[in-house]
Amino acid sequence: MYFPNRIKGIIKESLNIKYFFFIKRIYLFTLSIPFGFNLNKLALIYKSDKWGKHYYTEHYHTHFRKIKFKKIKLFEIGVGGYHYPNSGGNSLRMWKRYFPLGRIFSIDIYDKSLVEENRIKIYTCSQVDEIMLDKIILEIGAPDIIIDDGSHLNEHVIKTFEILFPKLKNGGIYVIEDTQTSYWKDYGGDSENLQNSATMMNFFKKLTDGINHEEFVNENYTPDYYDKNITSIQFYHNLIFVFKGLNNEGSSIDLNNPESILADKIFI
Repeated sequence: MYFPNRIKGIIKESLNIKYFFFIKRIYLFTLSIPFGFNLNKLALIYKSDKWGKHYYTEHYHTHFRKIKFKKIKLFEIGVGGYHYPNSGGNSLRMWKRYFPLGRIFSIDIYDKSLVEENRIKIYTCSQVDEIMLDKIILEIGAPDIIIDDGSHLNEHVIKTFEILFPKLKNGGIYVIEDTQTSYWKDYGGDSENLQNSATMMNFFKKLTDGINHEEFVNENYTPDYYDKNITSIQFYHNLIFVFKGLNNEGSSIDLNNPESILADKIFI
């Protein structure tokens, strides 16, 4: 392991940094040629932790494969590499390879402009800076996919969703990674009171009832934005997918007519 890393270090020191990354991109693309449809393999080639450390890519492929060849806009929160300007971007490059016609956008609290390349644009921004996020979305347009792989602080995850979900394209997908921090105290989570409304898991679980708001037998209930615009929520281990669309299928019975409800009970 040491020898290849040492060789890599010598090459990196000898070449202009941009030229080094150019050579690296060609090398990784060559390795990935047989695996364009295998997101697990692409994660390994591009050294994204979305497979191996985590097991997210199989779920991503399930939900993204239908739009693989669409001209999508993917917006990911978090570049990686901490404060090092030349580090990070592994997942962004994986997404770029998986979506050959897609444009990849990202934000990070550190300046990651050196990690940018063709079809990858990175902004320096906090994930809870509403003013800056508004400017970015206005510039790039409504994303088809938003992935929160940022601070994983419960407060940040919830606030970011409140800011960005309304800006997601209709029919789009919003993903939250590493939801295990919902149970970790240092991240604002709670493993003792599993009903704690301040945790991300309870925030998103609460949204599930709204998917069926048209079945509520409550004439005083007023559907909110999420009720009207979330069609599905899927929970996986440490991962949540929220699907955006008009949630207006209507009820199969007349909820204002007690006889209709009774008849439906009998039919069931």
